[in-house]
Amino acid sequence: MAVRLLGLDPGLRRSGWGVIEIDGSRLVHIASGAVTSDSKAPLAERLSQLFTTLTAETFVNKNPASTLKLGQARGAVMLAPAQLGIPVAEYAANLIKKSLVGNGHADKNQIQAMINILLPGAKPQTADAADALAVAICHAHHRRAPAIAEALRVAG
Repeated sequence: MAVRLLGLDPGLRRSGWGVIEIDGSRLVHIASGAVTSDSKAPLAERLSQLFTTLTAETFVNKNPASTLKLGQARGAVMLAPAQLGIPVAEYAANLIKKSLVGNGHADKNQIQAMINILLPGAKPQTADAADALAVAICHAHHRRAPAIAEALRVAG
């Protein structure tokens, strides 16, 4: 039975999203893209824009203020699927990279190359969309792990 997975890459200016389907060990690209917020709008309005657009369509930072804003964007992005009853799982950036490339410190070009191999025909238009597809692929690989299964059971 095929399962659809939604990967989200949160950001305050642009949040990437990617949908894949997994049927056994076969991965298929369904769609991907990015949603943006108005950089001139107040923070609350920007978060609302991200949340509203995500529901309609489908970690480390040196600057403390940027880290806080990214955390808020992450919250809005995670809230969108949760409000729709979709279980949410989180993965560290290094685990996502290691799951795709075999190296937790892989660069964006290496991630893109593996997306092209794992999802032939997928042509994400932005780095954010590619990162979101990477998140979905990571989840496809790890979704049956006991800790994740328990987290999804508790969240659901």
